Amino acid sequence: MKRILLTLLVIVSHKSVAQTAAINDTIVLSRTQAEALFLEKNIALISEKLNIDIADAQVIQAKLWPNPTLTIGEINLWNNATAQQLPPLWGNFGTTSQVTAELEQLIQTAGKRKKLIAMEKVGVDIAKEYFKTFLRNLKIEFRGNLTELQYTQAQEAIYKKQLSSMQAMLKAYSNQVTQGNVGKGEYIRLKASELQFLKEIADLRKENNSLQKELKVLMNLPAASFIKLTDEGFVPDYKNIDNINLGNLMASAIENRPDMKVIKLGNEYNSNKYKYEKAMRTPDVTLGVSYDRGASLMNDFVGIGFSLDLPFFSRNQGNIKAAKIAIDQGKLLTEEKTISVQSEVLQAYEDLVVTKKLYDSVETNYESDLDKLLESYRKNFLQRNTSMLEYLDFVDAYLDNKSILLNSKKDLNKNLEELRYIAGEEIN
Repeated sequence: MKRILLTLLVIVSHKSVAQTAAINDTIVLSRTQAEALFLEKNIALISEKLNIDIADAQVIQAKLWPNPTLTIGEINLWNNATAQQLPPLWGNFGTTSQVTAELEQLIQTAGKRKKLIAMEKVGVDIAKEYFKTFLRNLKIEFRGNLTELQYTQAQEAIYKKQLSSMQAMLKAYSNQVTQGNVGKGEYIRLKASELQFLKEIADLRKENNSLQKELKVLMNLPAASFIKLTDEGFVPDYKNIDNINLGNLMASAIENRPDMKVIKLGNEYNSNKYKYEKAMRTPDVTLGVSYDRGASLMNDFVGIGFSLDLPFFSRNQGNIKAAKIAIDQGKLLTEEKTISVQSEVLQAYEDLVVTKKLYDSVETNYESDLDKLLESYRKNFLQRNTSMLEYLDFVDAYLDNKSILLNSKKDLNKNLEELRYIAGEEIN
């Protein structure tokens, strides 16, 4: 008996601790707080940002001169009868020792080093724009998940409220059925509605679990945490949409969108590469200083010299032509991208206008009036002034309308975020 009691005590204790931990792990956030956490802690963003440092390192490398080359050769560790006598290196050693040394330094001509640095600097700018593109893509995914989580939370709250009301009625009906005042058929019909609510809540919780997983990864939160969002920001501030100048928005997108900037920077890179490849036609010069002990007309001979390639066969024609073609190709890609961006902005703007018209068509008090009407139907049903069929039909209509209202809010949020994403700027 003592063992059984001890086991029960441990189970209850563990259950209490688990429930307390679950409560403590709940994190209540507004959209603004969630995004600040995302920008600060997202591992993918931190990793992607390191590509800018890598590009900076390439600029440092391009600025460095080529290392000089030191060559030591013709060292003899023995001698034969024909060896000539030389002054000793130290003491009596080295009277027949021979050695040569040569120091060479490559000198790049035609400004190749400066042109290479210019290319790598453009590479840094491209890395920065790639990071902005990555952030832009990740941000719309993150904000979309926030909107979906707010939507599922609101939907679940609606169904929970209806479930609670239905269960209260079922309790009252159960007593009436027991007393024989109400037929069991009506009770079963209400029970079926309760089961439907339970199914809807279960589906919403599964969807919530999926969104929780995505958001915890994006915000780098512990796996055991549970995110609860406030209602703030679910309906965005959209009052200035009518004041948007579409022409200015298109021009701004072409000017500021990171993916558009990458193409323009690619054109700049191609132009610098073309200049670099043209400079490669001019041979580089290698200057050298040599020392020769005992193998020339004089002892301890010191001489200077140079070497260079003779451009008889290759003047880098192929690479120059390829770089020129890349410039022409970049111009075509820029033209195509410009048309694509303008079309995307127009579509996103028109979609937002359509969604806004639908949202504005709903009267301000409609939702509260709907809630009041449902409560009136519920009271009339309990007082037997309204039939069960009429009541349940209205509940279905109520839930459909609530879903339409929630979807209009969600679509307004998503369409505005889509326009922000397409335009490449934070539109207020």
